[in-house]
Amino acid sequence: MTTTRVAILGASGYTGAELVRLLARHPSMEIVAITADRKAGQEMADVFPHLAILDLPALTSIDEVDWAGVDAVFCALPHATTQKVIAGLPERLKVVDLSADFRLEDPEAYAKWYGHEHSEIELQKEVVYGLPEFYRDRIRDARIVANTGCYVATALIPLIPVFRAGLADPDWVVIDAKSGVSGAGRSAKEANLFTEVSEGFHAYSVAAHRHMGEIDQELSKAAGRSVVATFTPHLLPQNRGILATTYLKADAEAVHAHLSKQFAGEPFVHVLPFGKTPATRHVRGSNHCLIGVVADRQQGRTIVISVLDNLVKGASGQAIQNMNLMLGLPETTGLEQLPLFP
Repeated sequence: MTTTRVAILGASGYTGAELVRLLARHPSMEIVAITADRKAGQEMADVFPHLAILDLPALTSIDEVDWAGVDAVFCALPHATTQKVIAGLPERLKVVDLSADFRLEDPEAYAKWYGHEHSEIELQKEVVYGLPEFYRDRIRDARIVANTGCYVATALIPLIPVFRAGLADPDWVVIDAKSGVSGAGRSAKEANLFTEVSEGFHAYSVAAHRHMGEIDQELSKAAGRSVVATFTPHLLPQNRGILATTYLKADAEAVHAHLSKQFAGEPFVHVLPFGKTPATRHVRGSNHCLIGVVADRQQGRTIVISVLDNLVKGASGQAIQNMNLMLGLPETTGLEQLPLFP
């Protein structure tokens, strides 16, 4: 079996560490380079002691990577830093980008939501959006894949089939989502201190979260017309997990039947029996997404609840799923872990 030599750019963040954890036991990929500019020269064991048992290369700067010995790249760099980096990589490399830098197809939409111009508009044209349950055929042939955002994946996985089938009113979509603190990244931020997060629960970026552009883009494509969703994110006092409660004008039994059929053969997406609801603890540490559908007490309204682990199916696990497709491997390879409980 051919081994793909992999570089992880930005390995000192949570998603970078999760890539290392998952790829360390991948039968067809070998980690040959890991970068972290501010921690260059350190060992991964010093940055993440839980990975100390692994035989890993030392952290380096991106400029020090010998690309001749690399076949594929995972970019786990901060938003607004990846466009130039990927543009400078050898064109033979397959790349999965975990940042938001290439998720929006329209450069004007990117400038609106991220506050600066897109620097690699021509490169954007060849990027494939990385939601494998819906775009796996295009992902297989892609050179660069833009991994879906964690909030966005949680909402879109159940909603895209509903809107493609015309089962819900596109003018009435309310997504109420909650994420664990790891979704905010590892950099030091006052708002993410233990005393700021613990024993509390709050909304943030209300009516202004940048993932709205990504949600609208994909729901509009699914519906075949403009969709502007209401989306409110909240911060949970826990490390991992996202739960999205979505309200639709739709027939609940029809939605459940369609989603059950849509995902019947999917390895990582599972629809619960009608009326049952999932919890974040049911997917922790796994690449699985669980979906529950409940009929609202008001006739003609439906409540959809979806959960996933923001660091796995919402980021690093999905990135590996995408890379598996790009390399012609079974997309479940290296991702068979069951959820952790309790």
